[in-house]
Amino acid sequence: MNRIFQHVLLCLFFAFLGAGIYFVTPGCGKKGPPVPPTRDGDIPAAPTGLKYMLKDRDLTLSWTCESLQNQEQGPKVEGFEVFMATKPLDGCQGCPFMFKSLGVVPMPRKSFVYTLDQDLHYYFRVQTLGHDHIKSKVSDTLYIEFP
Repeated sequence: MNRIFQHVLLCLFFAFLGAGIYFVTPGCGKKGPPVPPTRDGDIPAAPTGLKYMLKDRDLTLSWTCESLQNQEQGPKVEGFEVFMATKPLDGCQGCPFMFKSLGVVPMPRKSFVYTLDQDLHYYFRVQTLGHDHIKSKVSDTLYIEFP
């Protein structure tokens, strides 16, 4: 009887251990609000032709967007979100950096003004915002060194 009791205890131990691992392990990913299904025709084009003009410390960023040519039949563009990342001039080569949102530019504008600080590397990207929170891919990155 002592052996049967040890065997039952061992089975219960492994059963509880397995149940504990099953219920304690994290989920499969990030949860968020539901997103409507999209077709390729619903996704706006990413901005292209990102360029800048510099007057003193004021940077004017401008771009073009292919989705604006066909607003009647194509995806509806509601605005553009501008992202920026910075690194010090003496920062390490190849170190990662994070893009932060600077804000949303509403339609019909296609430009953004920002005042630069000295001795920084600046990286800018723009993303098209469509109807129902549908976003395009981000534009190519524009690099600016402001001494």
